[in-house]
Amino acid sequence: MERTIDVSTGESVAFSYELAGLGSRFLAVFIDTAIQFAVLAGALAIFALFGAGADALVHGRAFGLARSVVVALAIAALFALFFGYFIAFETFWNGRTPGKALLGIRVVRDGGFPPDLASAAIRNVVRVLEAGLGFYAISAVCALLSPANRRLGDMAAGTIVVRDDAFESAPPAPVAERDDPVARALSPRERGLVRAYAARRPSLVPRARASVAAEIASVVRPKLAASYEHLDDDALLTFLAENAL
Repeated sequence: MERTIDVSTGESVAFSYELAGLGSRFLAVFIDTAIQFAVLAGALAIFALFGAGADALVHGRAFGLARSVVVALAIAALFALFFGYFIAFETFWNGRTPGKALLGIRVVRDGGFPPDLASAAIRNVVRVLEAGLGFYAISAVCALLSPANRRLGDMAAGTIVVRDDAFESAPPAPVAERDDPVARALSPRERGLVRAYAARRPSLVPRARASVAAEIASVVRPKLAASYEHLDDDALLTFLAENAL
């Protein structure tokens, strides 16, 4: 069963996420694991191909040293593949891995921010423990009992996994009134909300961006000297932040 959760930003604006269900989350893990093993199989094939030739060229002590170095590098590569895979993708791909992207879900931190390196590392360090204890059985139980569908790693890192709707805000239409500030009636707090939205906008997922923009625009739009009906909420706030404040 899908659940939703309300999140409040630092500007006291609330929006809702649709939480990812257990089925989509575990299928994403399966896809990511399959990718990892495919990469591993390819690496082993390459190693076997070149390793046979290297054995013929290296003998005695040099062979033993070379073998130790290769074993150490292999262990490091395995660690990077099966541990660093999730950390790197979630940190640098806005909370997504290939499996999550295919299933239309992503990881976000409390407040709607994408995960940073610390939160991605924490949730995936705990992932190792969860995978070792009954292959995510404890994770499934925790997610079912948690109102926010959080597994142990999410609880430790302060993250949730949400659905990532595949829609984008329409690009701003040409604006004829760009030389008109039109925002003189806005209070300092309302101006601050618009600026804060513009600063935070790139880090918000599309659903959160649309919800926050609608909430702020409902307060700001009636006070403007022009209607700007041709701009949606996101485009209006972006325009105001760049041209009218």
